[in-house]
Amino acid sequence: MTDIDGLLVTPLRRIPDERGAVLHMLRADADHFERFGEIYFSLVYPGAIKGWHVHKRMTLNYAVPVGMVKLVCYDDREDSSTRGALVELFVGELDYKLVTIPPGVWNGFKGVGDSAALVANCATEAHTPDEILRKDPFTPDIPYDWSLRHG
Repeated sequence: MTDIDGLLVTPLRRIPDERGAVLHMLRADADHFERFGEIYFSLVYPGAIKGWHVHKRMTLNYAVPVGMVKLVCYDDREDSSTRGALVELFVGELDYKLVTIPPGVWNGFKGVGDSAALVANCATEAHTPDEILRKDPFTPDIPYDWSLRHG
């Protein structure tokens, strides 16, 4: 569990051998699996920011099998006990995990490192344009600074 109600971080298995590796993501018999709607991939270049966005009905299940991203979530749900909470996670090859984001939680990610990252999302619904809202990554509505911090 995290500082945001309903946001779940689950460590994932990587099974390497001399041929490569198998990277697990999500199973239908996992406790945190809701249902299948759509799987899509988002390629993000180093330093590029994709966000902010929020889904009205869809639960997101992010994993990053290639590269690294800084994934940030912000709870702005009026009825949430954790309203105003912000969580920053580093997800990818160096810390392979599944991040489950409930509907109504704003999120975005930034490519970090020196190569592109591939973000996989196994969503609970097929994407429809009326189901998502977007904000500029630098909006003052969300108290987060995407800048690189040293120290």
